[in-house]
Amino acid sequence: MLNLRNQTIYIALAPVDMRKSFDGLAAVVKNSLTCNPLDGSCFVFINKSADRIKVLYWDTDGYAIWYKRLEEGRFRIPAVVEQDGKTSVPLTAAQLAMLLEGIEPIAVKQRKRFKLKNCS
Repeated sequence: MLNLRNQTIYIALAPVDMRKSFDGLAAVVKNSLTCNPLDGSCFVFINKSADRIKVLYWDTDGYAIWYKRLEEGRFRIPAVVEQDGKTSVPLTAAQLAMLLEGIEPIAVKQRKRFKLKNCS
């Protein structure tokens, strides 16, 4: 089951070939996004025509992929003001849910909330 509440989520900014499966997407995570695909984070990929999306994540004992194909419409990648060479941007679970439902995060205003700072 896909439970993203406490996971870090990254969306790849460049389109990805949807023929890639577990090992191919894990290689994209390592080489292009420069992240560790085994760290428990979710990695979101969208194809060039933006009508398909895959989510790759490590599920305690192996990779899992969640895949969705739209019959109509397109996914909208959140706008990044300055890329500065970034290949991915972090998302919240709420932003991913909006992306999957076709809601543009730009049109939504998020109110300020308390966030506990790490004490290290």
